[in-house]
Amino acid sequence: MPVLCCFPKDPLGDVETWSESVDKVLSCKAGQIAFREFLKSEYSEENILFWLACEEYKKIKTVPEMISSANRIYSEFVQTEAPRQINIDCGTRENITKNISQPSLTSFDTAQKLIYSLMARDCYPRFLKSDIYQGLLRRTDSR
Repeated sequence: MPVLCCFPKDPLGDVETWSESVDKVLSCKAGQIAFREFLKSEYSEENILFWLACEEYKKIKTVPEMISSANRIYSEFVQTEAPRQINIDCGTRENITKNISQPSLTSFDTAQKLIYSLMARDCYPRFLKSDIYQGLLRRTDSR
């Protein structure tokens, strides 16, 4: 039985559109929550958490905030043995590590694209077949 209690009032009006693309899922809060629940069930929640952290990171306006946020993202997701280490190639990881002392708003772009691609290619098709998504579809159909 999928967990539905975590959804706000009526975010499910666009559930049907989620099957169009992973972007449709990621572009709305309810989609992010559902996809995150699915990824959690597959032990790969770090992917969406990293992707979302990168989206927030790109909105940063001040250098001190950028440095602080870059270090948090790096220590949580990128560095070897990070608590939520993402699956990226060693070249991308080394490049981020080399430049983390002087981060820019594009510091994580390559890694974010790799994780997006992984989610779109591997996780998203399984999400569409999952009990979580199918349950939400049935719930919206029964209205």
